[in-house]
Amino acid sequence: MTTTAGVFSAKLWPFASRAPAPAPMTRITDQLNFGPALDIAARSAASISKLQMPENQDNLLLIDADGRAVLLRDQTPQTTTLGDWPRGHVRLAVLDGMGGHGHGREAAEAVATGLLRVPACTTPEQLNAHLDQLHHQLQARFSRPDDQDTFRRPGTTLTLLEIPSGQAPMLFHAGDSRLYEITAHDAHPLTVDHVPATAFAMHGMLGEDEWWQQVHGEHRAQISQAYILGNAFANPQILDNALLPLDATNLPPFLRQLADRRVIATRADATYLLATDGFWSSARPQSWVQRWPSLLHTSSAATALDALFSDYAQNPPPQLHIDNLSAIVIRFRAAPESGNVDETALPTAPIPSHF
Repeated sequence: MTTTAGVFSAKLWPFASRAPAPAPMTRITDQLNFGPALDIAARSAASISKLQMPENQDNLLLIDADGRAVLLRDQTPQTTTLGDWPRGHVRLAVLDGMGGHGHGREAAEAVATGLLRVPACTTPEQLNAHLDQLHHQLQARFSRPDDQDTFRRPGTTLTLLEIPSGQAPMLFHAGDSRLYEITAHDAHPLTVDHVPATAFAMHGMLGEDEWWQQVHGEHRAQISQAYILGNAFANPQILDNALLPLDATNLPPFLRQLADRRVIATRADATYLLATDGFWSSARPQSWVQRWPSLLHTSSAATALDALFSDYAQNPPPQLHIDNLSAIVIRFRAAPESGNVDETALPTAPIPSHF
């Protein structure tokens, strides 16, 4: 995400010829230990193109089973150790910073750093309370007393999995990064993009087919909610400071199973992908996503991650928008004991005329 409202900084990459293969894979998880039940690999890149290398406004946070954490500072992986982290507890997050005052990278980095101070949580209520508190603290930090234009406030997506030892993962989601479940035959999103199309669907203005086409079948560089920023679900012209959790009380029936804050039932035969929107910022992203089952349904997270980045460079989707790329691939080696197994800008124009 690299824009302010109404301005696009990403360019279409025509791919007249195939791009050269990227440099040998550097996974920021290579020195981390996630325990016997989890296989995890992660990588972040400013761009897949050797011709266009924008600032990397993405970030990642991974805290392993020993309390060793890695995140990006000044676009470079940095590690630290949390002394009071419970053994076996894992936290994973992807973040995609968005424009504002040019602080997209700083906003994502501030959230990733702030997540180091959030204690390990074992219930959704604990996790939600701590992350809502961090949202308001950072919102106050990034506010400017001389600026009344809240639409220019920086923000970032945050899609996070909290995995207590022996328990199913808990999801916290804000923005348009995604969590996918990938089996041998399907790549299924487990999150709802916080974009105008979702707001229209919440108000009964879009049906399931239209929503799917706009969100998963096209590239649209607008967002209706982000961490630090706030949300504009009620009115695209008014920004509310708070985050609005989307759940069964406000989502349309065809999306109600994808609440933003919930426990995830995982499958031992599936691969899970936490990723930022650089992976599907193209004119027809679905044809690329449909390759993921054969590409990523492999025996290891590292192999799947390498295949994702390599195939993206060698066989990119058509009319690709150059953007930052961050991905965490997760495989659950055993079911949890509980049995529960853009560049993006807020909309500033009225609702499109076709509504």
